[in-house]
Formats: sequence, structure tokens, C-alpha cells
Amino acid sequence: MIPLPENFETYSEARKKGFLKIMDMKRQVGKKVVGVFCSYTPVELISAANAIYVSLCGSGEEGISSAEKHLPGNLCPLIKSSYGLALSDACPYFYFSDMILAETTCDGKKKMYELMGRLKPTHVMQLPHNADSEAAEDLWLSEIYRAKEALEHTLHTAITEEALRTAIHQKNLERAAMVRLYEIGKLKPCPISGYELSTIIESTAFMFSGNQKLAAMESRAEELINEYEQSYKGKPSRPRILITGCPFDGVRDKVIKKIEALGAQVVAFENCSGPRTQQSLVDETINPYRALARRYLGINCSVMTPNTGRFEALETMIRDYQIDGVIEIILHCCHTYAIESQLVKEFVTEQRRLPFLSLTTDYSTSDSGQIATRIGAFLEMIDTIPR
Repeated sequence: MIPLPENFETYSEARKKGFLKIMDMKRQVGKKVVGVFCSYTPVELISAANAIYVSLCGSGEEGISSAEKHLPGNLCPLIKSSYGLALSDACPYFYFSDMILAETTCDGKKKMYELMGRLKPTHVMQLPHNADSEAAEDLWLSEIYRAKEALEHTLHTAITEEALRTAIHQKNLERAAMVRLYEIGKLKPCPISGYELSTIIESTAFMFSGNQKLAAMESRAEELINEYEQSYKGKPSRPRILITGCPFDGVRDKVIKKIEALGAQVVAFENCSGPRTQQSLVDETINPYRALARRYLGINCSVMTPNTGRFEALETMIRDYQIDGVIEIILHCCHTYAIESQLVKEFVTEQRRLPFLSLTTDYSTSDSGQIATRIGAFLEMIDTIPR
């Protein structure tokens, strides 16, 4: 396993540092904060409202016991953790949020938002069930206008077209830098572990200056390219793994770290925080609201029917990242990903002729041993001759 650098900052550490930054910005300059959950949320609207957006997704067992006082036990751990942290006041980000901008990406979340709305002003955007029609784009456009009005009303501000275009441009720069950093995984052998790479990128969610995010990602990308040229180029590669499926923040240690501890390397992420959701930029030449609608509706997710874009992304990533095996992470009770898993398995094993492993898990550590055993057996299927 590629060792972590001495100055490596864990996801939890970055999240905690972000707490203090949010508190300072709220208290010193009265900055408004908007909590978000999903990559479908048009965060440019929040920036244009001169507010900060911050991710509220739960990523651990903390909060789940509190959530189960109101929510069923057989529910996605991400939903339970997110709601439980809010309910118990254990998440400073939720505490400091002036409102929540949410979206109907799954039945569990949209019903949970009804309860969350009793804790904090919550505006829910109604996502279409497919992205392939003009009607769907028009519906999503109307939802973006509704979100604009909700932000303006709740935050007591006005979103101008000039401010929105500035926010779009800045976010496009951040997306391009993020994709460049993710694409370090295309290098063979890759000079960074997937554990570190995913942690660095997802930790930028807790940097609240666009320029700071850009500098951090661009600097690390340059360092890694130099490391590859000086120390890795031409050397053998370990088995290269692509991760797909649900968000994995809450299972990063028991899945991503374990894969790499057992001798493989995670080089690609085909999930909602990976490069496929960042590659598409917002068109800066047309009406900014229409541009936002088009860009965000184009995100691939298992909540969409059909979801053909996911398989196009898998095809491209398997080729470009020279993948040797695919591991899918499914969180308990995430029905859309669980059902779509059969199609993913068929695509990977029958069309791409690659080993495929599906892991269904939650945020507890009780199945860590079983997962390690299954990953070990999976890696034995992959040719381990130096690459």
C-alpha cells in the first residue's frame, strides 16, 4: 500500500476544522450558511446569494441511534446518520445552517426532509424521474427558479444574474481542477492511494474559499505528476480497482482502505462524488438558469429511469483508467442502486469481461471481517502479474 504522507489530514479532521471556520464566519461577518445533501443541488445559486454551502450527509454511526427514535431501522444509514446528527444537535454544520436546500433523489430522503423541516427551514427541489425529455428539463428549470426564490426569501437577499454568472464561472474552475486531480488515477502505476485521493477531494467540501480549493487541488496534482515522473513511471502496477455505487464516506476505512491493504489499488471512482459528476461544466454562454438546469439534470444516478449514462461512464472509465476489477458499494436499503446492481454486474462481467464484486453494507463495523474476506477472495481472481 502506498504510504500516506506525514501531513495527511483525515476526512474527519478536515470536517472538524471546517466546523471552526463556519463558526468564525458566522460570528465575525454574519455569513449565511445553507446545508446541502446531494450533487444535484445547484450550489451556484447559494454562492450567488452570498452564502456558504456545506455538505450535511452523515458519514458514521454517530446519530443513527437518535434517528431511529423517529425513523425506521431498516433505512439507508446515510439518511439515518444525517437526520440523527441534526436531531441531536451533534452536527455543527446543521446547527449553523440558516436553511436546507434539499432534493427528492430517493423516497427515504424526501420523506425524511419532512421531519427535518420541523428543525430548520427546508426547501425541497422536486427532481424529475428521467433526464431524457424536454419536459424534464423544463420541470427542473422551474425548480431552480423556485430554489432561487426560496433562498432569496429565507436569506433576505437578492440573487442577481451577474452574481450567478460569477458563481458559475468559479464553480466551473473548481470542477476542472477536481477532474484533473481525479485523473491522476489514470497514471500507471498510480502515485497516490485511492484512500488519500478520495479523502483530499472530498475534504475540499470543508474549504469555504473557492481560491483555496483551487490552490489545494492544483498544487497536489502538480506534486503527484512530478512524483510519477521521478519515482513511479515504468514500474509495475498493482491490480487497478474501480469503485462504483453509493457514496462511501461512511465505509471508506473498511472498504477502500482494506482493498489497498490487501495489495490492490483504487484508481477510479464511478460514483456521485467522482469525476463523472464533475466533468460536465455549466454553459457560460446561455441563460444561466437554463444552463444550470441542463448541467445538473445531466448527472447520472440510479434514481433516474433509465440511467444509461452510468454505463457510458463505466465504459469510458474502465478503458481510460485501465481497470482490472470493479467493486460496487451498496448501502443497506438503497433500493435504486441495489436493483441497478444486476445491470452493472452484467455490463462488467459479460461486456467488459472483468471481475465484479458487490458489497452491501452499512456504517457499523460488525461486518468488517466478512468484507475483508470477500475482498481478499475477489482480488485472488485478478491476475497479479506485475503490470
